[in-house]
Amino acid sequence: MLKSNSLFAHAKSDFASGLVVFLVALPLCLGIALASGAPLFSGVISGIVGGIVVGFLSQSHLSVTGPAAGLTAIVLTAITDLGSFPIFLTAVFIAGLVQLLLGFIKAGSISNYFPTNVIEGMLAGIGVIIILKQIPHAFGYDPDFEGDEAFIQPDGQNSITEIFGIFDHVQLGSILIALLSLIILVSWGKLKHINGFKFIPAALVAVVVSIMLNEYFILVGSSLQISQSHLVSLPVPQSIADFSNIVVMPDFSGFLVTKVWVVGLTIAIVASIETLLCIEAADRMDAQRRYTNTNIELKAQGIGNMISSLIGGLPMTSVVVRTSANNEAGAKSKLSAILHGVFLLVSVLSIPALLNKIPLATLAAVLLLVGYKLANPKTILHFWHKGKYQFIPFIVTFIAVVLLDLLKGVALGMIISAFFVLQGNMKRAYRFRKEEYQEGDIIHIELAQEISFLNKSAIKTTLNELPANSKVVINATETVYIAHDVLDLITEFHQIKSKELNIKVKLIGFKTAYNINNSDDYKKTVTIEHRYNVRKRKMETIENTDTFFS
Repeated sequence: MLKSNSLFAHAKSDFASGLVVFLVALPLCLGIALASGAPLFSGVISGIVGGIVVGFLSQSHLSVTGPAAGLTAIVLTAITDLGSFPIFLTAVFIAGLVQLLLGFIKAGSISNYFPTNVIEGMLAGIGVIIILKQIPHAFGYDPDFEGDEAFIQPDGQNSITEIFGIFDHVQLGSILIALLSLIILVSWGKLKHINGFKFIPAALVAVVVSIMLNEYFILVGSSLQISQSHLVSLPVPQSIADFSNIVVMPDFSGFLVTKVWVVGLTIAIVASIETLLCIEAADRMDAQRRYTNTNIELKAQGIGNMISSLIGGLPMTSVVVRTSANNEAGAKSKLSAILHGVFLLVSVLSIPALLNKIPLATLAAVLLLVGYKLANPKTILHFWHKGKYQFIPFIVTFIAVVLLDLLKGVALGMIISAFFVLQGNMKRAYRFRKEEYQEGDIIHIELAQEISFLNKSAIKTTLNELPANSKVVINATETVYIAHDVLDLITEFHQIKSKELNIKVKLIGFKTAYNINNSDDYKKTVTIEHRYNVRKRKMETIENTDTFFS
């Protein structure tokens, strides 16, 4: 439980996680800029602004913002069609304005309607993509740019066939460093009980060891040395003039061009959807189960894109890969995301030559572990045991994200989830009583016959607005179907939130709420499982009771 709301309440752990995210983000920023046909530093600028500006303005505790692979095709096409990068920057500025407007009209609330199984399917799919994309880099074969998430690659290969190509390009030094890095990353946790080791991130140790080892290979002229083409490749400015040339200003004459507005609106819509998906995923990862105000997030993203465009940066979104790495590294608050932006800024200005000594194989090892955590087979089994109504949308999203892309995969999962909900609800209305209450009152919330994930937003808002020191009766006596998302939300409120606010909760009728037509989802009494901490331990079964829970 967080002990303080201060930004620096967990400075030590956030410093360590911010450093890990910085190491992961650097090659991704460069790779996405390269694939977008933009100046290399434009990706770094986007990462810096996304970390410092968006990180500070956002309310998300885990989300990390930066240039996104999902926008590369749009950016590449737009720069070509518009004829110049400065005019494209005007489109990015327009996109930021649109996102700011979307925040003010509260468009962010759409994220409440993303089903949990679809979000988990998206995360598992991203995990598989990370693994498939990083295996070649671990072997010293780098045909695909860092950060690419597309199954079909520009060289005509796909994520699977590319793996078979590594046997013709094996680099023993890269394999050795990747394996050594994996050993360090896995075993470092065992040394954390030793005083002084606790807050040194394993990824930093792996990077330092890999640089030293490769420098030794170079010194002795070993065939194991890794060439520059398999290292981080950051441009190294030689003078102040070089730095001044990095900052490209937008050409605001583009405001009068219809095509620029079309590009700006396209970027705003795609970036906003990807951000909302990532924010929902980040909230699912959060062991504290803290909720992010998605309308504020859209405003933060809009301001970030406007500032990024003014200094020559790419458009940005909240990004799943960096967010997942942030969570796995032990981030506790948004200070981690801010620090990753600070590290990007300081390092590219002061030590670019040192950064260019980092082997891509080491960073591949870091991402391989992140990918495994996201695509853990236990997640697939978890949804399999929940029954077909939960498993089918999950697995369809999972496969479609890998083979198509994130947005198409989520769209397919949403369509299937909506079909199941409509089939189950038979258009019955959702209802519950909501009034104004004072501290100490007994509050009655009555659930309707059918409660789907579409009702999640209203119930979440109601539970969040309950006054402290009150008594709440949540009655599901008339309920024949309740979505797992909503049940998870009620469980979290009962187990965690109510204790923080000293709210006493009485649950009625939940023992029979899942008995509908003997479907394989809801036979007999269902045990509610929800992973609300990093060890994924089971929560207690919700039982009927005649007493208030403290």
